[in-house]
Amino acid sequence: MIDAANAEVSRALLTWFSAHKRALPWRETDAPDGRRDPYRVWVAETMLQQTQVTKVIPYFARFMRAFPSLQALACAPLQDVLKAWEGLGYYARARHLHQAAGLVLSRHAGRIPADKASLLALPGIGE
Repeated sequence: MIDAANAEVSRALLTWFSAHKRALPWRETDAPDGRRDPYRVWVAETMLQQTQVTKVIPYFARFMRAFPSLQALACAPLQDVLKAWEGLGYYARARHLHQAAGLVLSRHAGRIPADKASLLALPGIGE
């Protein structure tokens, strides 16, 4: 439960973030409701594990060109995914992302689950 003081700090942080956030490609959206694409955020968060933002940005752009959707990633041969990941290191991240994309496609009709338990059941996602 959030008390009033914590709620005020949260509001202040969100206001600051709104005014000062960095422009990052995974934050961009063309959705009419302004929501971010969870697939793009997931790929970015995976790439950002143990890797600096400035290094991830060009890899993210290349990866999105190669695999613009969860379905494209899930259906791609693993070797293609690993090739697109080349240079980022920690290849287990790419293997987990590819495997998890296949599971999301088969078990969740291609929609990234919103509940914590289902997310934690996917390879490469932890607390």
